[in-house]
Amino acid sequence: MNYIDKKLHHLFFPIFLEILFTMLAGIVDTLMLSTVGDQAVGAVGTATTYINVFIIMFTIISSGMMAVMTQYIGANRPGVAKITLKIGLIFNLILGTLFSLIMFFRGRWLLQTIGIAPDLLEPATIYLQVVGGFCFFSALIPIFSSYLRSFGHPGPTMTGTIVGNAINLLLNTLFLFVFHWGVFGVALATSISRAINLLWVFIASARRIHVEKDPNPPPTKAIFASIIRIGLPAALESAMYNLAMTLVIRYLNQMDSDGTQATARSYAAQISHFSYSISFALGQANAIMCGWRIGHGDLVTCNRETHRATIYGIASNLTVSILLAVFAVPILSLFTDNPTIIRLVQTLLIVDIVLEVGRAASLVYGMALKTSGDAVYPMGIAVLFGFLFAAGGTWFFGLKLGWLALGAYVGMTLDECTRAVLMFRRWCRGHWKKHMLVD
Repeated sequence: MNYIDKKLHHLFFPIFLEILFTMLAGIVDTLMLSTVGDQAVGAVGTATTYINVFIIMFTIISSGMMAVMTQYIGANRPGVAKITLKIGLIFNLILGTLFSLIMFFRGRWLLQTIGIAPDLLEPATIYLQVVGGFCFFSALIPIFSSYLRSFGHPGPTMTGTIVGNAINLLLNTLFLFVFHWGVFGVALATSISRAINLLWVFIASARRIHVEKDPNPPPTKAIFASIIRIGLPAALESAMYNLAMTLVIRYLNQMDSDGTQATARSYAAQISHFSYSISFALGQANAIMCGWRIGHGDLVTCNRETHRATIYGIASNLTVSILLAVFAVPILSLFTDNPTIIRLVQTLLIVDIVLEVGRAASLVYGMALKTSGDAVYPMGIAVLFGFLFAAGGTWFFGLKLGWLALGAYVGMTLDECTRAVLMFRRWCRGHWKKHMLVD
């Protein structure tokens, strides 16, 4: 199979649908949880943010794997990708088990230490212990997903997500409306659906991909070093950015005692995932093709198509985010009848229009830089401006100036747009051409 001849849309649509269905599952969870109460929604949104801080560490391997595998596949050495898969599985299984134990046994302590509105502590603890306690499923899913996508097979990962989410919906209905288990039921359904998703991508990997051993493979230590060289900065970028987001959530929880500001942010984040899904899928599809082209030596096409993918992302995000802001009230009426929350979320979605434009460019250029091997620069920018603008802006605009959740969104918008400009500048200067992993 000639991977270089694949078009962007061949990868984009399955990845987009996978992300979209994942996002829809989150909305369904939120919609069902809203029958329990707004505080349940805020608690799960807060707990999910903290879980993501741990889960994001799994990208140390999966992000690095994508860069290594796609470049070697582009260089017509797919056997190296098989070795890369084995390394990733061992590493993430150990890491996932460790994090599962921490969140199950120390979940309440983590929430109390980081900070949470008092009314949200109990339901957030339940969700953190159940979903976080089984996060080793989330550690292994991206390993097999990266393996499949690197070989140009995003379809099975999409199907696995759809099947898992369908089961999640059925179990949510059973646990919430028949057994009346509340937040615990939603958490249990989420964990079971992820286990099924993992089984699906494991079977698909074994059936779809059959490669010969590389006649002269690089040493395992060299492959692992390449993975870490890309994956560690990428994971640190995500971890530090999500740490900044935990500060944002902490400041939001300090703005009131009933969790209104945090809950509004949770609703806005769920809705805005429609536009986020487009740019993320474009970024990942383009990154895969960047890896193939870099390994193949076609740097001119890699550069041209990355700019084109960014334009697609900006145009799509702008259109979708405007529509979401215009139809915010009827969308929100599905989740809550609280007029204060509805007005606040509508305001946040208007600011989100600018945020999503910056996010589109930041994601596409950032993912392309990481796949090329230039992963340190995106990390530095994310850490600097995540704390300076996203967290610092929430404190300054939200708490100091009294803009509350609106201030948080202003800070996050400054963060995304600044990073977008700097990522674009870095890509255009061509530093990524010096970081190839394959000679």
